[in-house]
Amino acid sequence: MSPTPTADRPAEDDVRRALLDAARSLDRLGLNHGSAGNLSVRWHRGGSDGLLVTPSALPCDRCTTDDLVWMPIVADRSHDPRPDGRRRPSSEWRFHHDLYAHRDDVHAVVHTHAPHCTALACLPSIQRDGLPAFHYMVAAAGGGDVRCAPYATFGTQALSDHALAALEGRRACLLAHHGMIAVGATLEAAMALAVELEWLARTYALALSLGGPATLPAEEMARVVERFRDYRP
Repeated sequence: MSPTPTADRPAEDDVRRALLDAARSLDRLGLNHGSAGNLSVRWHRGGSDGLLVTPSALPCDRCTTDDLVWMPIVADRSHDPRPDGRRRPSSEWRFHHDLYAHRDDVHAVVHTHAPHCTALACLPSIQRDGLPAFHYMVAAAGGGDVRCAPYATFGTQALSDHALAALEGRRACLLAHHGMIAVGATLEAAMALAVELEWLARTYALALSLGGPATLPAEEMARVVERFRDYRP
């Protein structure tokens, strides 16, 4: 099934290309591999709020723009939204959908299995306390730490619920035994934050190997968070 033609299709084609380019860049940067991870952007069709999301189980180097899937954002969760595309949407479509449904500030979602984020998200201390304020750039995620959502089976409503809770008032989180999520007002902002979070995870892992880092005080992190409100979209 090909994407439904609409009056907005030329603009949608541009968005599809940007989304696929972003997915491929994550592979080049080593933040994803194969069919791991998924990306989406908020995209209206006519009067319907919706999202474009990468497909399920298809490596991005084999993906074309027509393989991306559009889904409506629905308020009634008694039944799943009906996707429009020739492939199935990402198995993780639920937390993409739910983030757009619950947060007007989110216009792009990036989920990766970035190696250092994923490794840290397997540690009991990170699962309990999150990534602490060892570096001021932790505030780029919107708070004094980066929370880690509890583990739940991939693709489930439980995982979506955990992710939304971990992202409340934040722009990024880790997922226990899984990976990370970054959100943004634009695809570029979400991508930049995903790259930043993997750098933070890698640097924190290095600091742990050297004996463990000190952390910045809460009042300093509050100042940095406030400065980031104007510094980043």
